[in-house]
Amino acid sequence: MPDTALLIIDMQRALLKDAHDGEACLGRVAGLADRARAAGVPVVYLRQQFAQVPAGWLEVHPTLTPQPGDLVLDKESADSFLDTTLGKVLEERAVRRLVVTGFASDYCIDSTGRSALSHGYDLVLVADGHTTMERPAGARPTAAQIIAHHNGIFSVIQYAGRSVTVAPAAEIRFDASRAT
Repeated sequence: MPDTALLIIDMQRALLKDAHDGEACLGRVAGLADRARAAGVPVVYLRQQFAQVPAGWLEVHPTLTPQPGDLVLDKESADSFLDTTLGKVLEERAVRRLVVTGFASDYCIDSTGRSALSHGYDLVLVADGHTTMERPAGARPTAAQIIAHHNGIFSVIQYAGRSVTVAPAAEIRFDASRAT
């Protein structure tokens, strides 16, 4: 049984409508999900819940439609572990390593990545598999700068006894001989 799970965080229609490089990011994450399933790795979708958004807009983007066997968990905060069954689901599957993708780099990706490390998981942040909302023209930092900043932070962050890797989707391996 693999010790890895792929997390797809908040890749929902309502959230992605103004995402930086959204279509390309969706394609890379969809490819990762296919590769994870082929390797027997659990694919876990996290969906942010909002009272003021129509339910249809909270569904996972059609490019990433969950498949039979995938898990879908709802959450109400940026931290995918907080007040959810994510930890229990991962423990039941003996997961020790999380490959993290999704929306938004500066909120849910950052919060979930740090929480995963605090919960004892090794972390792989997919450098080109997370995004955030575009900012108005001239705003600083730009969405691209925010994404690069988080990739940079996670490439040097240290948690005792944990490994942290930042790598592009093309370099992510889910098989037993994985390098990343």
